[in-house]
Amino acid sequence: MKKALNAITIALAGALLMAAAGAPQERPPDPKTIFDAAQRALVAHDYPKAEQGFREVLKIDPQSMAAYSNLGVVYMRQGKYDSAIEAFNQAKKLAPRMAGLDLNLGLAYYRKHDFRKAIPAFERVLRSDPQSSQARYLLGLSYFMQDDFEHTVTTLAPLMASENNNLDYLYVMAIAYGKSQHEEESRRTFAQLVEAGGETAHMHLLLGKAYLDLFWNEKAEAELRRTIALDPKLPFAHYDLGVAYQREAKLDQAAAEFKQEMAVLPTEPWSYEDLGTVYLEQNKPDSALEMFRKALAINTQLPASLDGIGKAYLLKGHPAEAIPYFQKALKFHPDNSKLHFQLGQAYLKSGEREKGQQELAEAGRLKALARKKQEDQLSGKLPASEGPGENP
Repeated sequence: MKKALNAITIALAGALLMAAAGAPQERPPDPKTIFDAAQRALVAHDYPKAEQGFREVLKIDPQSMAAYSNLGVVYMRQGKYDSAIEAFNQAKKLAPRMAGLDLNLGLAYYRKHDFRKAIPAFERVLRSDPQSSQARYLLGLSYFMQDDFEHTVTTLAPLMASENNNLDYLYVMAIAYGKSQHEEESRRTFAQLVEAGGETAHMHLLLGKAYLDLFWNEKAEAELRRTIALDPKLPFAHYDLGVAYQREAKLDQAAAEFKQEMAVLPTEPWSYEDLGTVYLEQNKPDSALEMFRKALAINTQLPASLDGIGKAYLLKGHPAEAIPYFQKALKFHPDNSKLHFQLGQAYLKSGEREKGQQELAEAGRLKALARKKQEDQLSGKLPASEGPGENP
């Protein structure tokens, strides 16, 4: 009986082994199939599915430059710029000379408003492909956003023939020419802007903003009033007109424009912030506090609003409450002499004399440095003369 059972057991085991040997083996996942599915999801704007697919590819093939690159595109389209930058940098490690990666990397920095880091990425693209008009355009705009107007002009000028009807391009060039003391070119570009834009609200808004940037406040006011007459709900028209009025010390009119802009764009902090500044000028600290707090509720990273709250508390005679706001503002601008001066005043009025004197001394030091820098820029420098017998 025992031998029979052993025989049956052996037979069953053999049958199982044969079945196992004949069973089809499960194939490992094919990265190309997964990649193609993720690519289709990206085209269809199904970003969660696309992200999952490209990450699965990278688990199988960590050296897939294409998966990293497309993952960066997925993140950039969702506004996740830090993740996009990380993915593009991983792709660049695998393909350091691919211009398309630098273009996307620069674009991610540009959309993050980190123009300083966008510039070298776009410069690398142009070195490898001087005919890339997209890289040239974005590089020029990045210089413009960094207030580097000479480089803005030299970078964007070659695009004039193809962009001579692009209102935004003409606006940037008109400002850059004006700021870099190319007055004739600036006037000519302004004329092109007017001709290309026609009698449209957008054209008058750009023209008004251009005049604001050049501090031609009366001309800005006239253009912005035309803008609002054509389209009273055009974003930033009331705001820019409010800025012009504020510069001209027409504070009531400025306040009215900022309030109208709030109705057009209630989720932008700038009108609240600037209205708070108007209220400070009108000696209305409580109203100013309300506006600055509304601005910070929209965007916590606003040093001017933090500074404004500090000023409002000083105006109310509450220096101790002003101190933390000046300190927070200084984290954004540690070399700002005015902020150090205001913090010093708050400390002194709070009875903290030693801290107050330290801040006032730092304010004086920074102001002297800024004055010396300005003098050097105006007067220039010569190298030290060589002593007799010294080699050049």
